[in-house]
Amino acid sequence: MNARTEPAAAESHATPRPPIVRELLLVAGLFLVYKAGRGLATGHTGEAYRNAHDVWDAERWLHLPGEGSLQSLLLHGDALVHGANTYYALVHFPATAAFLVWLYLRRPAHYVWARRVLAAVTAAALVLHLTFPLAPPRMLAGAGLVDTARVYGPSVYGPPQSDHLSNQFAAMPSLHFGWALMVAIGLVVATRSRWRWRWLWLLHPLLTLTVIVGTANHYWLDALVAGALLGLALTVIRPPHHAAAGVDVPPRTPEPAGAQPAEGRTLVGAGR
Repeated sequence: MNARTEPAAAESHATPRPPIVRELLLVAGLFLVYKAGRGLATGHTGEAYRNAHDVWDAERWLHLPGEGSLQSLLLHGDALVHGANTYYALVHFPATAAFLVWLYLRRPAHYVWARRVLAAVTAAALVLHLTFPLAPPRMLAGAGLVDTARVYGPSVYGPPQSDHLSNQFAAMPSLHFGWALMVAIGLVVATRSRWRWRWLWLLHPLLTLTVIVGTANHYWLDALVAGALLGLALTVIRPPHHAAAGVDVPPRTPEPAGAQPAEGRTLVGAGR
């Protein structure tokens, strides 16, 4: 009575990582195109200020809280406002880059998805920057807001008239908030930790929202528009299958015609 086991074939079908050189060139190319596109929107100072007054009035009509009420909380201490300026200046790009690098190394399928979503949101933002130049609230003299970066430092911007490295009239939408929200959503989808702990990733966009509004670099509507663009991109660009588990589940090997189910062939000859 010889019973023998026939091990089921196991094969790894993990998603291969895209070629790293191609990805570096692609991301760098997208960044350069975006920076060049933002540069095309410079020189529309009058239109940017008119749009700023319209956005300010629209927020009051919508009964959104004033940006000044949030800024007043940051101005309670120099260390607090200086920390907010530092967060605005130093966290945006490194956090997004670290997010993409981690996905590339640990979740390749999610990396491709996140990169496509970020590229779509950034492209849509560039269109708005070109068609709707907008001065940030810190430039509105009648708003009563403090340019916290200029007063307390550190600042990533120079005087608008002489700053040729960035377009300061591209406040809407806020890519600071849009990218931060995508980082949080991407980590919630791709990680394996318990669900209640995965929600903590949302602290990043929440803190980013507090910083961009409290430092008078963005309006509330800038963040709302960024969130809407991200929601549209996520609707069109779907995450990989089995995203909730954070793993790529290998597809089942097709059974040969007439073969018994795996359960039935684990022990062959057992009934003899």
